[in-house]
Amino acid sequence: MKILIIGNGGREHALTWAISQNPRCTKIYCSPGNAGTAELATNIYIDITSNNKILETCLEYAIDMVVVGPEKQFEQGLTNVLIEKNILVFGPTKEASLLETSKSFTKNMCRHKNIPSGKYEIFSTEADAQIFLRGQQAPYVIKADGLAAGKGVLVSSDIEECFQFISSIFKGKVGTEKNKVIIEEYLEGQEMSVFFAIDKNTIKFVGSAKDYKRAFDNDLGPNTGGMGAFSPSLLLTEKNLDKIVNKIVKPTIEYMKEIGTEFSGILYAGLILNNGEPKLIEYNVRFGDPECQALCMRLGAQILDIYFSGAKNELSNLSINEADDSAITVIVAEKGYPTKPKSGCELNDIFNTKYENALKIFHAGTYLENNFLRNSGGRIFSFTVRAKNLESARAIVYRQLNEIENKNIFYRTDIGRN
Repeated sequence: MKILIIGNGGREHALTWAISQNPRCTKIYCSPGNAGTAELATNIYIDITSNNKILETCLEYAIDMVVVGPEKQFEQGLTNVLIEKNILVFGPTKEASLLETSKSFTKNMCRHKNIPSGKYEIFSTEADAQIFLRGQQAPYVIKADGLAAGKGVLVSSDIEECFQFISSIFKGKVGTEKNKVIIEEYLEGQEMSVFFAIDKNTIKFVGSAKDYKRAFDNDLGPNTGGMGAFSPSLLLTEKNLDKIVNKIVKPTIEYMKEIGTEFSGILYAGLILNNGEPKLIEYNVRFGDPECQALCMRLGAQILDIYFSGAKNELSNLSINEADDSAITVIVAEKGYPTKPKSGCELNDIFNTKYENALKIFHAGTYLENNFLRNSGGRIFSFTVRAKNLESARAIVYRQLNEIENKNIFYRTDIGRN
């Protein structure tokens, strides 16, 4: 099979690495890809915000299946276009992607189907949101409605900070939807991410993880796209998984069928254990970044089997083998990330350092210029290790990170510690 992978982050490098191990795959193309994917695939530099450009590329290179990494392509209706042209793809239509692209859609669905989730109110004016917030108790949870690259949520006890965040949303500075803001009940508890592959007939558990959104140690600093993760989650038990499937995921899939918009693809449930009971925080309709890097280390070539079986509506015939081990990934980012990242910093010293064989470096914001590896801003690498348990994986990855002497980068030192 000839496969086109859409995206240019660490997630897409990890997907490329895992898919390349599957004998079903004969050739991989990445659009636009990065310096890491270029070692395993042919990068094709096209405008991936254009469905027509992607379709033209599929036809030109005789692509059999498209694997979509980022959420934006689902929002722009890429799946709809590919299905119409009989090109295999495993992911939601534009309409079904509302589970991620509209938090208000998902919250209203939770209310309609009695899915365990935090209480909420939706506001269409800044003044109404502020009035409501004044009557609530801290800490406060404020969410932008549309896509916001992982930066559309504020949890804070500072009401003035919340007012500023609400104002930023309505001014269009946060997220893609500037006419709505959601204020949610604050839920106390520990969070986990649980991933499912879903086609028209089957819900298949894929794996679990814990991710770290804040920029700095001890969950301080601004929200980011993710600074690290490990898999599996230490919180997921068979009992919890049964509750998640039957009380959260199945009612979601039922609702999508009821409104005439069947869901197919990867469903990432962001959950919190609140008083021992799993509750939904939000959905994503694709693998998270960096959770994907840890999951790919543990699933390997099975990743392609998941995408292929899902695209063919044959997940019921697929057995997914989750290894009895752990994987951890730690993001190496440019020092100004996420507020003012610089690009163009030279990275050869990091990449040319001799590391242990257990380490896999997935590229994110990297490119080659005259044989110099440089960053394109933000997150740069995912240092990723698979080992017999989390403690061992964590020890190995931080031993490697301690070898870095580059002054332009930073990383969290507490991934996997709490």
